[in-house]
Amino acid sequence: MNIERPEFIAWMEKIIERFDLLKEQMAATRSQFIEVDGEQLLDNQDVLQLLKISSRSLQRYRTDKKLPYYTISGKLYYKLSDVHQLIRESLNS
Repeated sequence: MNIERPEFIAWMEKIIERFDLLKEQMAATRSQFIEVDGEQLLDNQDVLQLLKISSRSLQRYRTDKKLPYYTISGKLYYKLSDVHQLIRESLNS
């Protein structure tokens, strides 16, 4: 199957446009994260999705003091580094 040069160029331009859209979407997603002292904070939903656990398990991690959390305006947040530390400790157990 041969593709003519103008057709190929048109396809490549479409692909580049898609990449530009993805880049903009990723930039918008990054700006949604809250940072404190250069540390990214995750909310409950972010942690649940990241760890693939139930909300009850997350509550147990808080109660057992396995995962430190912070309350800001009545909402719970977790430092990304603390979540990574929890993962490391779980792997070493």
